[in-house]
Amino acid sequence: MAAELEAEVQAIDRSLMECSAEEIAVKWLQASDLQKEVYQHLAYYVPKIYCRGPNPAPQREDMLAQQVLLGPMEWYLCGEDPAFGFPKLEQANKPSHLCGRVFKVGEPTYSCRDCAVDPTCVLCMECFLGSIHREHRYRMTTSGGGGFCDCGDTEAWKEGPYCQKHELNTSETAEEEDPLVHLPEDMVARAYNIFAITFKYAVDILTWEKENELPGLEMSEKSDTYYCMLFNDEVHTYEQVIYTLQKAVNCTQKEAIGFATTVDRDGRRSVRYGDFQYCDQAKSVIVRNTSRQTKPLKVQVMHSSIVAHQSFGLKLLTWLGSVIGYSDGLRRILCQVGLQEGPDGDNSSLVDKLMLYDSKLWKGARNVYHQLFMSSLLMDLKYKKLFAIRFARNYRQLQRDYMEDDHERAVSVAALSVQLFTVPTLARMLITEENLMTTIIKTFMDHLRHRDIQGRFQFERYTALQAFKFRRVQSLILDLKYVLISKPTEWSDTLRQKFLEGFDAFLELLKCMQGMDPITRQVGQHIEMEPEWEAAFTLQMKLTLVISMMQDWCALDEKVLIEAYKKCLTVLMQCHSGFTDGEQPIVLSMCGHSVETIRYCVSQEKVSIHLPVSRLLAGLHVLLSKTEVAYKFPELLPLSELSPPMLIEHPLRCLVLCAQVHAGMWRRNGFSLVNQIYYYHNVKCRREMFDKDIVMLQTGVSMMDPNHFLMIMLSRFELYQIFSTPDYGKRFSTENTNKDVVQQNNTLIEEMLYLIIMIVGERFSPGIGQVNATDEIKREIIHQLSIRPMAHSELVKALPEDENRETGMESVIEEVACFKKPGLTGRGLYELKPECARNFNLYFYHFSRAEQSKAEEAQRKLRRQNREDTALPPPALPPFCPLFASLVNILQSDVMLCIMGTILQWAVEHNGYAWSESMLQRVLHLLGMALQEEKQHLENLSEENVVTFTFTQKISRPGEAPNNSPSILAMLETLQNAPHLEVHKDMIRWILKTFNAIKKLRESSSPSSVAETEGTIMEEVLAGTDLATRLQSSRDKDKAERKRKAEIARLRREKIMAQMSEMQRHFINENKELFQQTLEELDTSTSGVNENSPAVSDAKLTALGPEQTRVSEQRQVVMCILCQEEQEVKVDSRAMVLAAFIQRSTVLSKNRNKVTPDPEKYDPLFMHPDLSCGTHTGSCGHIMHAHCWQRYFDAVQAKEQRRQQRLRVHTSYDVENGEFLCPLCECLSNTVIPLLPPPRGLFNRLDFSGQPNLTQWVKTVSQQIKALHLLQDEDSASSSGNSEKMDQLQLPEGFRPNFKPKNPYSESIKEMLTTFGTATYKVGLKVHPNEEDPRVPIMCWGSCAYTIQTIERILADEDKPLFGHLPCRQDDCLTSLTRFAAAHWTVSSLSAVQGHFCTLLASLVPNENNGNLPCILDIDMFHLLVSLVLSFPAIHCQDFSGVSLGAGDLHLFHLVTMAHIIQILLTSSTEENGMDQENANTEEEVAVLTLYKFLCQCTGSALKEISSGWHLWRNLKAGIMPFLRCSALFFHYLNGVPAPSELQVNGTNQFEHLCSYLSLPNNLTCLFQENSEVLNTLIESWCSNKEVRRYLEGKRHAISYARESNKLIDLPDDYSCLINQASNFSCPKSGGDKSRAPTLCLVCGTMLCSQSYCCQTELEGEDVGACTAHTYTCGSGVGIFLRVRECQVLFLAGKTKGCFYPPPYLDDYGETDQGLRRGNPLHLCRERFKKIQKLWQQHSITEEIGHAQEANQTLVGIDWQHL
Repeated sequence: MAAELEAEVQAIDRSLMECSAEEIAVKWLQASDLQKEVYQHLAYYVPKIYCRGPNPAPQREDMLAQQVLLGPMEWYLCGEDPAFGFPKLEQANKPSHLCGRVFKVGEPTYSCRDCAVDPTCVLCMECFLGSIHREHRYRMTTSGGGGFCDCGDTEAWKEGPYCQKHELNTSETAEEEDPLVHLPEDMVARAYNIFAITFKYAVDILTWEKENELPGLEMSEKSDTYYCMLFNDEVHTYEQVIYTLQKAVNCTQKEAIGFATTVDRDGRRSVRYGDFQYCDQAKSVIVRNTSRQTKPLKVQVMHSSIVAHQSFGLKLLTWLGSVIGYSDGLRRILCQVGLQEGPDGDNSSLVDKLMLYDSKLWKGARNVYHQLFMSSLLMDLKYKKLFAIRFARNYRQLQRDYMEDDHERAVSVAALSVQLFTVPTLARMLITEENLMTTIIKTFMDHLRHRDIQGRFQFERYTALQAFKFRRVQSLILDLKYVLISKPTEWSDTLRQKFLEGFDAFLELLKCMQGMDPITRQVGQHIEMEPEWEAAFTLQMKLTLVISMMQDWCALDEKVLIEAYKKCLTVLMQCHSGFTDGEQPIVLSMCGHSVETIRYCVSQEKVSIHLPVSRLLAGLHVLLSKTEVAYKFPELLPLSELSPPMLIEHPLRCLVLCAQVHAGMWRRNGFSLVNQIYYYHNVKCRREMFDKDIVMLQTGVSMMDPNHFLMIMLSRFELYQIFSTPDYGKRFSTENTNKDVVQQNNTLIEEMLYLIIMIVGERFSPGIGQVNATDEIKREIIHQLSIRPMAHSELVKALPEDENRETGMESVIEEVACFKKPGLTGRGLYELKPECARNFNLYFYHFSRAEQSKAEEAQRKLRRQNREDTALPPPALPPFCPLFASLVNILQSDVMLCIMGTILQWAVEHNGYAWSESMLQRVLHLLGMALQEEKQHLENLSEENVVTFTFTQKISRPGEAPNNSPSILAMLETLQNAPHLEVHKDMIRWILKTFNAIKKLRESSSPSSVAETEGTIMEEVLAGTDLATRLQSSRDKDKAERKRKAEIARLRREKIMAQMSEMQRHFINENKELFQQTLEELDTSTSGVNENSPAVSDAKLTALGPEQTRVSEQRQVVMCILCQEEQEVKVDSRAMVLAAFIQRSTVLSKNRNKVTPDPEKYDPLFMHPDLSCGTHTGSCGHIMHAHCWQRYFDAVQAKEQRRQQRLRVHTSYDVENGEFLCPLCECLSNTVIPLLPPPRGLFNRLDFSGQPNLTQWVKTVSQQIKALHLLQDEDSASSSGNSEKMDQLQLPEGFRPNFKPKNPYSESIKEMLTTFGTATYKVGLKVHPNEEDPRVPIMCWGSCAYTIQTIERILADEDKPLFGHLPCRQDDCLTSLTRFAAAHWTVSSLSAVQGHFCTLLASLVPNENNGNLPCILDIDMFHLLVSLVLSFPAIHCQDFSGVSLGAGDLHLFHLVTMAHIIQILLTSSTEENGMDQENANTEEEVAVLTLYKFLCQCTGSALKEISSGWHLWRNLKAGIMPFLRCSALFFHYLNGVPAPSELQVNGTNQFEHLCSYLSLPNNLTCLFQENSEVLNTLIESWCSNKEVRRYLEGKRHAISYARESNKLIDLPDDYSCLINQASNFSCPKSGGDKSRAPTLCLVCGTMLCSQSYCCQTELEGEDVGACTAHTYTCGSGVGIFLRVRECQVLFLAGKTKGCFYPPPYLDDYGETDQGLRRGNPLHLCRERFKKIQKLWQQHSITEEIGHAQEANQTLVGIDWQHL
């Protein structure tokens, strides 16, 4: 069937390819009814091209469509071959000065914070880099896709609207010329025809609703094939869709994922192709399967020709978009066609049809036509305006559709509002002509239908659907914000009228919010259901900016402001019309004042926190003062009608509610109330909530008698009784034994005093106090920084943002703070300048409780450090504006004085009353404020004014009869010496000092005023002078006292120190031997201390060979971290072990693409020099007994099994893989290394003086090997013990091949040797553990060699000397690892190790038994050296001829070194650059040249001729250095010879010192001359290898030396380069689709498509994401990635481990921006990048992840393998 279909399709293709576009176009040009012709053509051809079979074939379809369908249209349009026609058009066209680039998802966009009109004005990267804005403060974000670049739009930028590229296009002609003049007339006509037909065709077919007939496109023969089409929705998850599809159309999971991905991307995908029945059956299964929980997936069975026409319709829209790109004239024609009214009148144009059908279209179709709108209507300024009008007229309907639709806003046509409403001229025009403001607000009100009886919004018991709708409705507020964001400069009468109409609608909206969600205090039992509060607050939060912007608009025009104020007042009156109903009036009287108010208890009645109308009025009232309208036109304002008690009532209730919540009276109302109070004060809402309530109270107080206000306030706080009845306080505290009630009362009094401080002191808003906006921000910043130094982002978060997301901080921060740069971790901090501390106000109204106490603590500490007294007096305040000037009288009102007097009296007689210190502290603060106020009044006094603020006099008067309480002043003096108020002494002293200063001021200012009051104050003055002297003497006393105390403290300290040192000495004397021991131990445990031991002081230190420096054996005593017992490390004692972690590593790899062979068959004996994958061992250095560790590990395992039964989560370690955390430092480990004494001493038998030279030694060893081989053949040939061969076999002298050495180690050490060996084998080869496998010892030697190589590389990269600079954990690890590797042969099969040695040696000294070994170029010499040296004892132990082990080491080392020299010379690519040194060649250079010439002979002169010995020698030295350094480390740890001091510093002549330590001649080529007889043959055999030949002929590659260090990739300095790179990266699997989470591998630079279904691959039978899969090929399981869109570094290790790490990119404030939320420009911090690189080079990534996962449990729950 498939084959037939294929053949048929091909036949059709042939006939289609023969169509001539030109002929068809000619036919069309002559046609009388063009539409009919075109439609017939399409009806016939479209179904033949599109949708021919189950799977789409986009390449084929596009090719044929171009040939048969679009070709004729292009010919018709151009009237000639389009290949010539279009370029002509392009040349004639004047390029646009608008950029209009439509953003892809994730592309970087830039907004200038200085010049953009609003934050939606953005530039693409190219325009940004060419604009003036790159020098300004800019923000960088990643686009969600769909917007476009605003370069060239003069309305979007305050300056610099063009980049360099688009500036060229602006100069030529006037803006408003008609672009059609550039087109020939006949072309204009043809364009109209073809555009009208194609656009109509596309719109008709896309908005067509019948499933099996077509609009005017009926075909003669109709096929009978259908598609089962699945549509995208945002309700079902990927998993549900995949599962359903597998059931419905029985496809594999891979196919289902493909379907789901396409549906998600394009919005629809056919999942079945066939006859109607076949497709319908799939449809019913899908519907049935998905309709259980939610609405079912949308599926349609569609006739294939409809699908074909729809596919072509989309193709046409894309084509139109590209054609109009050639010419502005064509764009204008398309716009005209699109907006032309059709025959059916309103809304019948093609553009309207598409817009109104938007929510029924699938995602792909929407995207296509939105793009078309953007490139046509929005790029033509004339038609942009017309389109905006159409959009505004259809606004209500479009929003209604959007509410019903379930797709995101980004793919809804409603999202185009941001392109239209943010253009200032368009927005204004739409407000005046289309009444847009009112439309938006009314549409918004339409959608929030739930109201209560009073008509307020009701959000309780919100269903999920309503919540979803509510989220959608919020986008309307955004539109409103766009419309208001640019403020008008000129007002026309229509604009005023329409704005006020909109304002009316807005007041209606606020009226529905006034008093919503009312609450009543729960008494008795806790509330059962937490009420819904979030919706109301979300609404408030979203509206906050709009409310602020409404006020900004009002402030711009006096008439508008007056009207708005009146309207707002009227609405507030309506809200309050039920104000006094049923609430009885009562009269309050106190201190001879009385006021009438109503009886109302916040703790008993309903109260609401939402009062937007009151708050808006408060805002407008401040504007009256700020714009001075209140003083210019008082007659136009209804100020006399205001009833202050009505204005303050609700805000006051709200503030009392907060106070009672703080006092704990509303505990039973649950968390919802706590959260509401939190948000009420929160920076996001407070501007239009809490702040405005304070303003409203200030407004009220400034218009009424302060005594009346205070009495009403006492009554609302339910404190009236306490202060109005004398002695009530005493009775209250004695009668009320209930502590809670007393406590509550105290808190309420404190809160009330705090509120009074705020009402008087908060005058930093322009319009209330005489300040400007920057003063307000400065004050906020000063108070934030008084708490502690803060980072830039913290400060930004703590300050309110305006509609442009600006806080205004940058302009003032330099004046009040200094910036401190960050180090390697942490972030930059701002610190408050010391001179700003005097502006600190302890009762700043935006402090939370916690912040206030922290700030107080910090400020007092600061004052103590500066040796000042710790009083925190109220700062000097700016004067009030005239409208609020009468506010200060509250401080000197009778009721206020009474309240203060009462509280002070309680404090004086402090036993009888319930009072608190914070209460007193607040009263002192208020006294201070009043005194400051009076002082300022006196200082600013002009001649004729009399001071009306006479606070000092009032506090000096004693109380009236009958009870004659003392004056406030007298009480303060009493309290100054009260012992229970030590803390407040400084403050009281400050108040008395200020009081005296004011007295002096008064006396100096006016003699008359003193005379009047002389009689009353005389005695006070006397008291005052007396006071001053008293103060002075008390101060002196104070000083003396302090000195005395300090002296006593010093003596005490000295005494204690003396005692301690005495005890220490005593202890040491008692435990002398113990201390001796510890000192010795210290000596042994740290490497490189031993130089000072006399044994090795002056001699030259040599690490190996017969000359090896003898080091006296030192005891090593260590302590187990688990049982704290000490033990000496001995051969026969119980094993001690180090926690260790083994991992595969590619850190040194020079070839990451190497495919690892099958681990079961792979032979790791020779390591290739590309080090493609090594085994690294690291340790944290903590020591345990083997049996303690075993017990600990068993416990961990048992615990893990129990845990698994309970819950299935990963821990940070994987017990099944033998992982555990070190019990002490919680470092990830997966095995243990046994601690051993130096192993070589055990096998070193007595030495004879005469040791063989290299040639003899090679001969002897070759004979021994031969003997071994023969014996092995013997064994395998016959077990009968045939002895003739044995006789022939000449055994070398003293060689006993049947001797089996005894294992010197204790059982427990042997067990640990096996344990660690097996672990290395298991991890290194990724196989199951098998201790018998002969590859185990190879892996152990390999791990030892590789670990030494990595450490040598790290030291070299950091320019550190080779010895003495390793942290002790690495030092201990290398010691143990080398000793272990040297001892491991004792637990392996002897013959296997001997076999390994034979094969290894054969690679250098060929023998007939071992063919086919790697050539000298393909062996890493250091790995070879380690393996040879460590396997040699297996042969040497059977040799009794008296050759020492040391001699063997030396000869092996020399052999390998020479091989390495040849390796270097063969591969050195020396360029002879005339750098040859002039001086005569030194002997080294001559010798090297000779050797090189010999090599040339051996290789048959395939080597390049090199004449300069200097070059060769320099190359050789550089190339062999790493090998020598590694060897020095290796022999140092193997033989324990301390390193010479020259190698512990970075000096010159390192090479010579290394050679001497390794007993090599300084001139390395001497090695060849000394042993020339054996070496010449060896060199010849090495060079004759065919691989070497191939290399020299250039047919293959080889590693050259010294190998470069691997580093992480180079990252660009500017982060946006990376974002750009990522936005151009498309997912490799899903044809050209943009990747959602592009992730960069920092090791190799590959970009991956992470965290998505499309790029999952199967790894070891599990589906894993692209990053995890990549770690296995690139980092053998470990990876370091940068998630570009999140600006986050990701560490992965294996499938279950991962963590996020701070990125190396910082903004100018020294902070990272993970998630790119702030958008500040980011630059690479090299130090931090180096730190990440170091983690990688040290193999600490896995350890880092382990620590992160232990510290943060949420990381454990993430499915890392899907990233």
